[in-house]
Amino acid sequence: MNIIQRLKTQVLPVDPERVTDELFRKKRYKRFRLSLFLAMNLIGLIPMLLIAGLGYFQYRDLLQRNELDQLQWNMEGAQKTLESFVHELQAVVNFVAHDDRYNELLDQKNLQILFDRIKKQYPYFVSLGVIDSHGIQQTYAGPYNLQGEDYSQEKWFADVLTKKVVISDVVMGFSQAPHFAIKVIKKIPGTNEHWVLRATIHPETLSNFIATIHTKASDDIFIVSRDGILQTPSLFYGNLLHSFQLNEQPTTEGQIRQMVDNYDKHILQASVLLKNTSWILVLTKEGYIHGSQWSSFRRKLFYIFAGCSIMGLLITIKLSKILTERIRESDEKRHALTAEAEHTHKLASIGRLAAGVAHEINNPLAIIDQKAGLIQDILEFGSDFDNKDKVLHSLLGIHNGVNRCKVITHRLLGFARRMDFCEEQVQINEVLKEVLPFLEKEAMYNHIKFNLNLQENLPVLFSDHGQLQQIFLNIINNAIDAIGHDGEITITSQVEGDSVVVGIQDNGPGIPEKILQQIFEPFFTTKETGKGTGLGLSITYGLVKKLGGTIRATSTLGQGAFFEVRFPLSL
Repeated sequence: MNIIQRLKTQVLPVDPERVTDELFRKKRYKRFRLSLFLAMNLIGLIPMLLIAGLGYFQYRDLLQRNELDQLQWNMEGAQKTLESFVHELQAVVNFVAHDDRYNELLDQKNLQILFDRIKKQYPYFVSLGVIDSHGIQQTYAGPYNLQGEDYSQEKWFADVLTKKVVISDVVMGFSQAPHFAIKVIKKIPGTNEHWVLRATIHPETLSNFIATIHTKASDDIFIVSRDGILQTPSLFYGNLLHSFQLNEQPTTEGQIRQMVDNYDKHILQASVLLKNTSWILVLTKEGYIHGSQWSSFRRKLFYIFAGCSIMGLLITIKLSKILTERIRESDEKRHALTAEAEHTHKLASIGRLAAGVAHEINNPLAIIDQKAGLIQDILEFGSDFDNKDKVLHSLLGIHNGVNRCKVITHRLLGFARRMDFCEEQVQINEVLKEVLPFLEKEAMYNHIKFNLNLQENLPVLFSDHGQLQQIFLNIINNAIDAIGHDGEITITSQVEGDSVVVGIQDNGPGIPEKILQQIFEPFFTTKETGKGTGLGLSITYGLVKKLGGTIRATSTLGQGAFFEVRFPLSL
């Protein structure tokens, strides 16, 4: 029987039931895989949505409370400062307006002398005027010709009779120049009549004073009258004497409202009535929704959520596929494990074979290289003969061939070594020089200079190259943070006994003794919130111990800190 006939006799007939069952099982595994994928996604997505939502609303509430607290504090501080300033102005005018000075101040010369004295102390006073009980200005000291003006029909003239002291809004008045006035009523000695001392003050006084108390806690701060007229310029709502819409009249306790302004911005508006005046102090601050913190948080939250969702999606796809395949291929698992074990054994055998071949070839290659070198030396010092150059050229070819074979055997040995884990040969100076370029830009920006004092020809260490980089990167980065600006970091390396010692000295402010005892503890940090986790030096300490070394820190306040890392030459 020939080969074709044998093949024909070994072909099995197709079983329709078996094919149908195979198709049914494929569909069942497909449905199972889809159900498993949906269930795993729901299990992972629901907690992630809850955590993201909780973080979103918690952080939003935190920003809102923080903004409200800062604005409230700024409003109260500005209110007290302005009220103190107004009280000072009232005290000046009250001090000038003694009951018994009416007759004295009716003399124009005396009033002018008094005004000049006040002007030297308080240059923002514009004028002084003495008004009799009929509302007629009897004497006047100032830049305008207002002597004899009749104020009897002015609203403030009636108010001052009952309130004793009146501070007006900023108005144009008879002088047609913006000003506000402080009016104090006093009794004329020996009579039942009263007189009024009227002092006018330039409105820029308020603007300049407002500028001194403006902080980052608010975007705009200004004063407005109860009638909605700006008493000081505003950055966003107009200049002096422009109209401003007040939705509610505040009290001296103040109020803070969330609103949408004319520019469709969500803002916080704080307003408070200043005591003994008709002025309202207004502070505005853009809401957290316009702030960089909120935008950055939402962006980061979106990226984290999207990244986790994509990662979770990929993981569930992979896991559902793996689980489905494992169920479907459960009968073949033992065979797969056996095949994998055989494959691993083959790789190990290849590695051992490669190492053996490399060692066996290296010895003859060394002999060939040595003999060829001896022949070359004999020929070079011997007498000339025919074809000597060709022989020397051939010897050079032998050397090149031997070197090429050495490269091949080294590669084989390298392949064999990669089969097992082993430590690397590391040169400490090279690791330090590799780390510094990572920090070069930050050091240059902060005007920090690196001084290297590295001992040449240091012995080679057997250690982990990447972990050594991380150790020195953490320590030098901490030194840069400690210095801040304009400083030096000195890095030394040397051999002491049976160890290689690396020293890192900075000229920063130093570390207090109490803090120095805790710097290697996890989560301990002296940096501002958001600038440090307190894990850098703790991780560094763990890595040094893992590599068999020691680390210690010393410091003198005002002279900087010194970190010493010591690694043994042999473990």
